[in-house]
Amino acid sequence: MADLLELRDKIDAIDKEVIRLFEERMEVSRQVADFKIRTGKPVFDQERERAKLHAIKEMAHTPFNATGAEELFQQIMSMSRKLQYQLLTEHGIEEEKTYTMADTLPMKNVRVVFQGVEGAYSYAAMREFFKNGVESFHVRTWKDAMDQIANGRADYGVLPIENSTAGIVADIYDLLVDYDLYIAGEQIIKCEHALLGLPEASMEDIQVVYSHPQALMQCKIFLEEHPQWDTRELGNTAVAARKVMEEKNPAQGAIASKAAAEFFGLKVLKDKIYHNQHNSTRFIIVSSRQVYDARADKISICFELPHKSGTLYNMLSHFIYNGLNMTKIESRPIPGRNWEYRFFIDFEGNLEDSAVKNALRGIRQEASQVRVFGNYRESTKEP
Repeated sequence: MADLLELRDKIDAIDKEVIRLFEERMEVSRQVADFKIRTGKPVFDQERERAKLHAIKEMAHTPFNATGAEELFQQIMSMSRKLQYQLLTEHGIEEEKTYTMADTLPMKNVRVVFQGVEGAYSYAAMREFFKNGVESFHVRTWKDAMDQIANGRADYGVLPIENSTAGIVADIYDLLVDYDLYIAGEQIIKCEHALLGLPEASMEDIQVVYSHPQALMQCKIFLEEHPQWDTRELGNTAVAARKVMEEKNPAQGAIASKAAAEFFGLKVLKDKIYHNQHNSTRFIIVSSRQVYDARADKISICFELPHKSGTLYNMLSHFIYNGLNMTKIESRPIPGRNWEYRFFIDFEGNLEDSAVKNALRGIRQEASQVRVFGNYRESTKEP
């Protein structure tokens, strides 16, 4: 019986031959790419690959080896496609460009819509991103904001997409799919909740506290210290502050920002009542135009996949092979198609980068549906 060292020597010899054959195959793939470049044929031929994988499985002598051979050659074919996508880019064969890069985003004489009311965190995000000098107005719902942009009544919209404590705002992801709009920027706002009351009120006067459900949850520890208070949910922290101001009842308090207190003329009864000191909300700046900052370094996309094994890995491998750093992945169920999902991905890069072009070319050819939501500058993690 061969000892372990002899077996390892055999494996090394086989591996050396495998590498030689792999490189020979990739050279032939390069020649295939040259032919496709000359003739305009697409890189991805799904029927050809399906037939090839079936034939490879038939060559194997055991069920285990048949499955392994299929997985191995799926990866080899995937690598071959990636080489061909790179060669297309190197030859200057690019997909039609639908966007414009600008030195700065157009922000003069623009109208900005946000959901909620003045004093809300979305209002603070708008002020921070656009500074001063823009005309702004608010609407009741996120969908209303999207409608205003889509109908041309607003140039930009400010919408929350993720909270560091509560997670994603799922409805915003769904709205991005429903509307032909684009992400031109993002702004992270630290959520520094405070207990607000009327100027003449004190902590001892409070009997009921109003706020958004997430704000109440983020201040749960503080509220548990006052079990005698009744907590009631409203659609927005600033709406809660406005309610206290309008009803002028010293027994009412609101959990909102200090900016809301200043805007509505309320008093901060207790500052920093949240238990997560790093609680922040990320807002996206949405536009109907594909005009991006030339310094953009973050891209958001979504795609749909066939409901088959390995398809998600194949998509993600485009980021790996092109050296792109994926910063976020989320999935949402596709309405009307049980157990099928749409994937949302954020990754670092600029649409003008060759690595990004290679990755998107591969994803577009191999996914069922693809949307590039936008290219924008990443906001600071800790405002």
